[in-house]
Amino acid sequence: MTTPTPAAPAARDYIHIAAEEAFAPSEMLRIYRRILDGPNPDPGFVSLLGFYMRSQSERARFIMEGLQDLGERRLRHMDESGIDRAIIALTAPGVQVMDTATAVSFARSANDELAEAVRRHPTRFSGMVAVAPQDPAAAAREVERGITRLGLTGVIINSHTQGEYLSDPKFWEIFEAAEANDTPIYLHPNTPPASMIAPFLECGLDGAIYGFGVETGLHALRIITAGVFDRFPRLQMVLGHMGEALPFWAYRLDYMHAATVRSQRYASMQPLRRKPSDYLRENFYITSSGMAHEPAIRFTQEMMGAERVMYAADYPYQHTVDEIARLEGMDIGREDKRRFFQANAETAFRLK
Repeated sequence: MTTPTPAAPAARDYIHIAAEEAFAPSEMLRIYRRILDGPNPDPGFVSLLGFYMRSQSERARFIMEGLQDLGERRLRHMDESGIDRAIIALTAPGVQVMDTATAVSFARSANDELAEAVRRHPTRFSGMVAVAPQDPAAAAREVERGITRLGLTGVIINSHTQGEYLSDPKFWEIFEAAEANDTPIYLHPNTPPASMIAPFLECGLDGAIYGFGVETGLHALRIITAGVFDRFPRLQMVLGHMGEALPFWAYRLDYMHAATVRSQRYASMQPLRRKPSDYLRENFYITSSGMAHEPAIRFTQEMMGAERVMYAADYPYQHTVDEIARLEGMDIGREDKRRFFQANAETAFRLK
């Protein structure tokens, strides 16, 4: 039975939409266990899911239970936090750590499961399409199926796929499919790949505390500087965690990109039609997931435009019951607050 949306307080005329909320089907966790028990599992995968799946700490248990629930537990936590609607996606690293055949098959299964949860709770849940970049053609087909047949909205890609990045043109069928279906790609963090993780692991900085942002910000910059948005100008992407810090780097990115192009230092860095910050402002939305900090939100609204910044909770990895109440107290205008909590998510994800 569908749980009704909680009535909005009289003081506001908008709802609270959380745009980066995670889930993990039980079958995916069984696949993960086989990978962890196999030869030479990826060190970032071992550090991330290996820990959460094996630890008996209170935090680990809360996260694993929350990831597997697409029903009453999740709805109860949404109600406690004041979240009216959640946009849910397959947790990192999704299918991207699997072999190609398993990844393609399981992405379909996960999307079917999520679509069924959305059908059960149509006013509370929306969902993003998981794809297997290991097979770009299959991923492009799954984008179309997920959007046109399953009623999902948005595409989730958990950053690198076994050390490979979407800046490689072999993956650009996925961008083409997202642009054709008028749906955004959420570039969600993953732990750094094996080629760069060692300095993060040795001091415990490989995860959400820092490594996620470094790796995913790098990925987004690779996409920009590879000319993806010159090739696909209508493509929209989403970055969480206050844009993985890229809005704060915008001035330096513009200056040093232009200087590097002029120097002809790297064959891989060629002129673009616009500045890197222009692509950030016009081809990206930013969410506040994990960054419920008013100064950061206000700066990003100023840099990106208030129509490009939206709320996310990052459940179940972050679950702070008073977070929305605190953010409702931000010193920003009422219309910008409505954009932040509702309108921008509706626009970005084509919510009805």
